[in-house]
Amino acid sequence: MNTVIMNNVNTSSCVFVIFGGTGDLAHRKLIPALYNLKYQDLLPSGFAIAAVGRKDKTDEEYRNEAYNSVKKYARFEISEDLWNDFCRRIFYKKLDFTRAEGYFGLNEFLSGIDSELQTEGNRVYYLATAPGNFEIIADNLHAANMAGNALKPWQRVVIEKPFGSSLASARQLNRKISDVFGEENVYRIDHYLGKEMVQSIMGLRFFNTLFEPLWSNKYIDNIQISSCETIGIENRGEYYEKTGALGDMVQNHMLQILALLAMEPPTSFNAEAIRDEKVKVLASIKEFTSGSVARNVVLGQYAEGEAGGRKIAGYRQERRVSPDSQTETFAALKIELDNPRWKGVPFYIRTGKRLAAKKTDIVIELKPSGAQVPNLIVIKIQPKEELFIRFNTKKPGIHGKICPVKMTYCQKCEICEAENNSPEAYEKLIIDVINGDQFLFTRWDGVEKSWSFIEKIKALKEEGKCSLSFYRPGTWGPEAAEHLPERDGRHWWNL
Repeated sequence: MNTVIMNNVNTSSCVFVIFGGTGDLAHRKLIPALYNLKYQDLLPSGFAIAAVGRKDKTDEEYRNEAYNSVKKYARFEISEDLWNDFCRRIFYKKLDFTRAEGYFGLNEFLSGIDSELQTEGNRVYYLATAPGNFEIIADNLHAANMAGNALKPWQRVVIEKPFGSSLASARQLNRKISDVFGEENVYRIDHYLGKEMVQSIMGLRFFNTLFEPLWSNKYIDNIQISSCETIGIENRGEYYEKTGALGDMVQNHMLQILALLAMEPPTSFNAEAIRDEKVKVLASIKEFTSGSVARNVVLGQYAEGEAGGRKIAGYRQERRVSPDSQTETFAALKIELDNPRWKGVPFYIRTGKRLAAKKTDIVIELKPSGAQVPNLIVIKIQPKEELFIRFNTKKPGIHGKICPVKMTYCQKCEICEAENNSPEAYEKLIIDVINGDQFLFTRWDGVEKSWSFIEKIKALKEEGKCSLSFYRPGTWGPEAAEHLPERDGRHWWNL
């Protein structure tokens, strides 16, 4: 399946430039993921890492910090011989991102690495910085002739979410980034799409006659997508006040998963054909109106309370959060698609902080057969990585009773809840950038449609058409969220 879907090409030599190289993302995710790729012999022979940051550091100091990060976060143990080769490919450059003149020195610095390690002038610019720096960095790279639309050597830019904080800001950012790099060299990263079980959605659908014939309103009653966390906003008050759950989770992760689930079979399994079909799904989402939003959208905010035997501060008591904030930390939506395949099938989406359990999963509920409990197809994305089918069979015994049973494929079940498997997602996404494969990256027209959908909800919220409810930590969100499927004679599956 992977060789069909992933569309990998030969890995090119390059310098992997991390803007924000001293930050948490670089040390927890990127450097460990790159070491994991090296461990698996997946990096090109001509490869180097250039960490760029504002702090004074020598190469040796940064390499020691990288060693500690790999030791703590990489999924493979450190092999000293492997590390020695990896280590000599790591460099550090101090740079004030806002000062254009510094980029000419950066260019010379990277050219020196090209000569030393035969990286052929190819660049991956990974913007692991605050979003406010994205346009500044793009401008300065362009001014220093370090980015353009040349095919050889190539320059690609990777942008972490959020891609804008609104439709207007996303459009502004896109104009700037696309003018400098061209759409074909822009990689808008969503680490959820790199998770193994998210990638498995297409394989499940399109390479199994067991499932694809069922994938429509003829057999599917409803689809539920949940991404729930037990933690709060983790000192990200300033960021969260700008985005809320709608911008932080629904606009990107949740709608991207919905698009993968609902897309039509692509004409071919290349990046553009797949992204074409995903965009069609996003374009088919029925827009909420002032009359329908209150029935189909529930927004909530966690209040002060107790969970796990300890006192939990409410969202409004978090650092850098307004004491009268109206920002949602929970969102549940009933989404309908205006197309023949999915007419009449609701997609229930929910996501939130301080909920009863940590889980991200997809539940596909099939239409019931007689009075028996419905069949389910369940894709667990995290913390477990599991696919199971629930079906009905005869219960052992002489009475002939029917009972539900479960058939499971477990990819990685022995995983502690506190553990996060997203470094493995970064491995896949990083190697795809190096290979020039955009399949798992969102295209601008998809981002634009997602933001348009979210902006409409936010506008109706501002008009008072969709109110904010409060919920206690350790619950499944506001009570109104439970009523969302109940009004249709359904319920949330907490499996």
